[in-house]
Amino acid sequence: MASLTFITQILRDMRSQKLRTLLTLFGIIWGTSAVILLLSFGEGIQLQQQKSAHGLGEYIVIMWGGRTSKPYQGLSRNRVIRFKEEDAVLLRTVPHMKAVSPEYMAWNAKARVGKVDKLVGITGCWPVYHEIRNVIPQEGSRFINAEDLKYRRRVIFLGTDLAEELFGEKDPVGEYISINSVPFLIVGVMKRKSQDSSYSGRDTYRTFIPSTTFKAMFGREYLNNMVFQADKPERVPQVISGVYEVLGGKYKFDPNDKEALAMWDTSEMEVFFNTFFGAFRLFLGIIGVFTLIVGGIGISNIMNIVVEERTKEIGIKMALGAKKRFVRTQFIFETLLLTTVGGFLGFAFSYTVVNLFPYLKLEEYVGTPQMSTLVVVATISILGIIGLIAGYFPARRASDLNPVEALRL
Repeated sequence: MASLTFITQILRDMRSQKLRTLLTLFGIIWGTSAVILLLSFGEGIQLQQQKSAHGLGEYIVIMWGGRTSKPYQGLSRNRVIRFKEEDAVLLRTVPHMKAVSPEYMAWNAKARVGKVDKLVGITGCWPVYHEIRNVIPQEGSRFINAEDLKYRRRVIFLGTDLAEELFGEKDPVGEYISINSVPFLIVGVMKRKSQDSSYSGRDTYRTFIPSTTFKAMFGREYLNNMVFQADKPERVPQVISGVYEVLGGKYKFDPNDKEALAMWDTSEMEVFFNTFFGAFRLFLGIIGVFTLIVGGIGISNIMNIVVEERTKEIGIKMALGAKKRFVRTQFIFETLLLTTVGGFLGFAFSYTVVNLFPYLKLEEYVGTPQMSTLVVVATISILGIIGLIAGYFPARRASDLNPVEALRL
């Protein structure tokens, strides 16, 4: 019963100070929303950037031939290293190698569908290429397979945007396309993906055919490059060392000669992005926490003003027998109540924004905000600490008032 009277009195005091209560609530709502939304959007941006980076492939290495920079076993330096398709077979023996594919490339091949002509890029590769490079077929279509490779079939897989430009809304699977006057059966179309980096143009505008077909059609002896993937991200450096050992043994160059092979290790880009966005999210979190602290300072200032405005009321309560503990608890509880209500409203506002944002269709640019449990728990904890500190000092000041002097004011 006493606790009910206590709460009723606090609510009555808050009603008598509507403007103060609203300003205090707004500060807490703003601070809570700032923390949650900044961190949620920060995580959404990071996930979108990772998704775009993985459009090229997850933890893959793209390798080109280079020039030797050291003499080795009586051979001179500055020798050109060039790959053949059997080198990709050889690299399968490297420990922890998950997948490898040769890659032939041709630019400005003439593609024709009906009366529509277009210059396209062509990649000759193995079936495993689509797994390494995240070139995923749409439902109802497929990538090139082992039979296509074995029998040098004239089948082709189209990038998303290229398929749309050539066929519009029509399903191109099962149709024919002419490449340099040679007919190819379209067996698949790539599923749309985000891709923020490339080394031969975006996959959405490329075409893919079996490497054996490419070699027969263009008469190529040497590959443009090879692409491979380790079985685990942390083993990429070990696999790269294995590649140097294997190819160094075949082409007679020092395995420590890093100029002999040119490699782009995309896992290094992943590490950079994780470090950058980790620091970015930490920065956003600090901004949000400082916003909450500013709100807490506002609460503390307002509660100090309340103490001054209610000095005589406090004196009357203490003259009627209210103990210091009661007065102190009342002010702390009032602060925490405002903090709780403001925090809940801030959370509700943030939750609404996060859930409505996907309807704006802006995820390609800023990602989709993610309200994680960790962010919510951290915000509640920080909010509780700030509310307790903001309410404690004004409450202590109120409880230390002398009843006689308070009644004179």
